[in-house]
Amino acid sequence: MEKRNVAIIAHVDHGKTTLVDDILKHSGMFRDNEDVSNLSMDSNDLEKERGITILAKTTAIHYKDYKINILDTPGHADFSGEVERIMNMVDGVILVVDAYEGAMPQTRFVLKKAFEAKVKPIVVINKIDKPAARPVQVLDEILDLFIELGAEDDQLDFKTIYASAMNNTCSFDPDISTQTEGMGEILDTIISEIPAPSGDANATLQFQPALLDYNEFVGRIGIGRVTNGKVKTGQTVTISRLDGFTKQFRIQKLFGFLGLKRIEIKEAHAGEIIAIAG
Repeated sequence: MEKRNVAIIAHVDHGKTTLVDDILKHSGMFRDNEDVSNLSMDSNDLEKERGITILAKTTAIHYKDYKINILDTPGHADFSGEVERIMNMVDGVILVVDAYEGAMPQTRFVLKKAFEAKVKPIVVINKIDKPAARPVQVLDEILDLFIELGAEDDQLDFKTIYASAMNNTCSFDPDISTQTEGMGEILDTIISEIPAPSGDANATLQFQPALLDYNEFVGRIGIGRVTNGKVKTGQTVTISRLDGFTKQFRIQKLFGFLGLKRIEIKEAHAGEIIAIAG
């Protein structure tokens, strides 16, 4: 199954969480009777209360013959290191912008990191159903911002989708009358525009943890992308630090992502985003 790794960027209240919920529903990751109304990407209690993203999270969907890993991004400059590491894990970003408010300062910071990492952007202008929506002007503002932040020519050649996440509709046309149900246009654009992750599955294993987590049963967990090679449960690997220190350890458990869940897996190959415990 081919893979796509993307991060999602948005300012507070621009509809990122609702949009991701819609994408999850469109991919068929939930049962018809399953309640997904509780802000899926904002799992931290403080995030739910304030509607902001503090901790980066990973979700993944199966769509057509592809697995799409979606990484949330913290939007505050205090998390600059985390944002940089996330951008090194993905090959593209989805920028979600309010059709009235346009791009905001929080968006500017994360976008700059994305352009520095040479990832491919897709723009989603959300809340197109607002009476005060001004999608054409907002698109012009986004283009000006991209130029100001030093986007390269291929990054300036981005696809734009107009959406109403609240209504679960989107379209390639800013005319509200062209909106169609579902997030198919967004998912198809991810597949066509975002390059597949590079890496050689037959090479020596290379994996760099970008995020850390903790579980009381397995201890520390490193989340990152398999750059080269493949990794299996029970495999003995060598950790190598920048200061030259090396140490061997045995991988106790591997986890992949599917929907909102972290699932145990036996092995993973180059290009996959996984979690390692050991």
